[in-house]
Amino acid sequence: MFRSHVMICGGTGCVSTGSDKIADAFRESIDLQGLTEEINIVRTGCFGLCSVGPIVIIYPEGSCYSHVQVEDVAEIVEEHLLKGRPVARLLFHETVDIEDIVRLEDTNFYKKQLRVALRNCGRIDPEKIEEYIAAEGYLALYKSLHEMKPVDVIDTLTKSGLKGRGGAGFPTGLKWSLVAKANSDKKYVVCNADEGDPGAFMDRSILESDPHRILEGMAIAAYAVGAQQGFIYVRGEYPLAISRLTNAIKQSKKLGLTGTQIFESSFDFRIDIRIGAGAFVCGEETALMASVEGRRGSPRTRPPFPAESGLWGYPTLINNVETFSNIASIIRSGADKFSKIGTEKSKGTKVFAHAGNIVNTGLIEVPMGISIGEIINDIGGGVPGGGKVKAVQTGGPSGGCIPAALFDTKVDYESLMQIGSIMGSGGMIVMDETANMVKIARFFMEFCVDESCGKCVPCRAGTKQVSKILDKILDGKGTQEDIKNLEELCKVIKESSLCGLGQSAPNPVLSTIRYFNDEYQSLLKDKKSETKKETKSK
Repeated sequence: MFRSHVMICGGTGCVSTGSDKIADAFRESIDLQGLTEEINIVRTGCFGLCSVGPIVIIYPEGSCYSHVQVEDVAEIVEEHLLKGRPVARLLFHETVDIEDIVRLEDTNFYKKQLRVALRNCGRIDPEKIEEYIAAEGYLALYKSLHEMKPVDVIDTLTKSGLKGRGGAGFPTGLKWSLVAKANSDKKYVVCNADEGDPGAFMDRSILESDPHRILEGMAIAAYAVGAQQGFIYVRGEYPLAISRLTNAIKQSKKLGLTGTQIFESSFDFRIDIRIGAGAFVCGEETALMASVEGRRGSPRTRPPFPAESGLWGYPTLINNVETFSNIASIIRSGADKFSKIGTEKSKGTKVFAHAGNIVNTGLIEVPMGISIGEIINDIGGGVPGGGKVKAVQTGGPSGGCIPAALFDTKVDYESLMQIGSIMGSGGMIVMDETANMVKIARFFMEFCVDESCGKCVPCRAGTKQVSKILDKILDGKGTQEDIKNLEELCKVIKESSLCGLGQSAPNPVLSTIRYFNDEYQSLLKDKKSETKKETKSK
């Protein structure tokens, strides 16, 4: 038995700032002090509070060290692990008062969070299947195979109220039932891990921190819908996630948790990885399927929907990483427990990548129905230096920019849509008073121009034209007519584009015109002359 556990963040954020070297330093220093048999070093996934990494937490005390450097390790080992005296100067604290030291889970950052999908993130070694099993891993799969019929699994998901967390919010149980009812001798399950929103890292962190949770969710889905093969489509820019997924698949197959005769049943399910080249449009399900098949990733018209004709023409179930990460908890604990979280129409929790001009950047999971203001001010800590928040953008390039005046809005699918934004996959970018909202709109429109597959004219040509008009306005050459043209053009693009990229690309533009019209007006070349004309006409 170990008397202490040194948990070292092994997520991409902390790895990029040196946590691998910190882990090596701990091993060397612990060995030098003769503590190897007493101290357990664990490389975990993301703790969530990325802004203070690299993070090291020592249990059972729960002491959290932030911004740890290699040169700090020897002192932590000697003082804390050998002599039992935490190094106060390195401990994380929320205020400038060094005495205000708390456990990470007791901080304002964590108090209003509720972790379901992120349940194991930062708590287990993602490269050891034994630790996942010790945290009740694969228990839900066993329960599904030996205590439930496929229809029972789907009924449980339906009763839970879980909606797909990929952005559209389609009811998960209904989607699964459509694939289950499809008459075919071959079916597929696909995990969409093609996370391309600027500032988003939710799926990446889950894959890096808890890969077996995704495998278990996919296997349960395959049993429920009658699939035999699964694919995880992940972008090549996520090498650590790919490495840990590959390792997890090998481990699960070795223990008979994927592959053939799973849990000594007649159920067979194989999972393979497909690596994408980083095209944003491949996050759209039909474009993703084309890429998995080895073709150019571009969307097709629907119907038929993937539930009827997906990969290679067979029924296919597609959910994203966060959706699959909720499955095991729902099956294990029952539908009622999950459905009691959130709002009447938006059940459960939602994971967000909290980024931008905010004190506590990182990965969070909150119950549906929490307000935007609570997330930004209470969890996020507001703007650094006591500045004021001007807006927050949710839903990535497809989302809208929400002004501070609407921060009482609840975070759920319906409420965000009513104010001109969307939930999206979970990006949340905070902007302070220095942000130029017209430039923000142009940034996201330029992103959509670059990422458009070019298949349909409204998206290919329309987004370029919108971008040009925004350039004109920012150059001080715009007119009132340009604002009118922007709104009309955005409406056409939304209504006539082939896929979700084009259909949602105008959201940042329309929301900034709606809520920050004064910034557009201040840039118009003929603002004064237009005002004079209107006065004369009256």
